[in-house]
Amino acid sequence: MEDLTNYLQPTEFLDFDKKRVSDKAFEIIEGLKTDKEKAIALFYWVRDEIRYMMSAFYMIKSNFKASVTLRRGYGFCVSKAVLLSSFARAVGIPAKVHLADIRNNKVPQQTIDLLGTNILLYHGYSEIYINNKWVKATPVFDKNTAQRAGFLPLVEFDGVHDGILSKYTPEGKLFIEYIKDRGVYAELPYDEMDRVIRKKYYKYVFEKGIKTLNRK
Repeated sequence: MEDLTNYLQPTEFLDFDKKRVSDKAFEIIEGLKTDKEKAIALFYWVRDEIRYMMSAFYMIKSNFKASVTLRRGYGFCVSKAVLLSSFARAVGIPAKVHLADIRNNKVPQQTIDLLGTNILLYHGYSEIYINNKWVKATPVFDKNTAQRAGFLPLVEFDGVHDGILSKYTPEGKLFIEYIKDRGVYAELPYDEMDRVIRKKYYKYVFEKGIKTLNRK
């Protein structure tokens, strides 16, 4: 039997030992009884109440902490996944973070101009342990952002099937391709992410004088 202990503990980034994080988690699940019901409620709260902002991604430790994302009310794929997994742990449901490199075929041109590619390193989503199995949950685009953008498919989550970004848009156009699995983690591997991201995007970002990835 898998040891789930590490997936129930607070960490530097999954900091549900902060009162505001645990209090919000219990507020969201009030009246719900099963882990499945609780996980679904937590997913939709993070998906829709935490606004998605791709521009919020930059390499500074506090930017990835659950407590900071909750306080700000906005985040990006990794920070929202960290918050969801933190909420789940806070209410006693094992959870972890899954990271993968993806090709986003609908990424804005300004992002391609900045990074020199439509491959996004370290896309993040949650895995939550429900009814003796791990279920993937991607609380990325909120409803308002998806509606404004028009082409962003909303990820749904039923606590049984994996809820991940779809390969195609609702119109049938190629959207997301998963090109490299970076693994699952009890704690966000920030130092590894920082090293790889700086190396990959250095010439596209630093040589253009943009400092967002150079913050400490």
